[in-house]
Amino acid sequence: MAQNLIERKIRVNAVAPGPVWTPLIPATFPPEKVEKFSEQVPMKRAADPDEIAPSYVFFASERMSSYYTGEVLAPIGGETLPG
Repeated sequence: MAQNLIERKIRVNAVAPGPVWTPLIPATFPPEKVEKFSEQVPMKRAADPDEIAPSYVFFASERMSSYYTGEVLAPIGGETLPG
């Protein structure tokens, strides 16, 4: 998609965070899932929203990210994705 839109000066990027602790987690998950919510993360905790917010600000800033397209920032607390 990024390559298809580059001539229109449209940049395509994404942020793919790992577990993020929000009030929705305890409100919508069963208690046993809440307890294990961030176990797989090497940092042993979920991110706070304010820890990953700079990733979105970075991509939204023309000044900081004007040369980025087709990129994915993955604030995942040290977790490695397969593949």
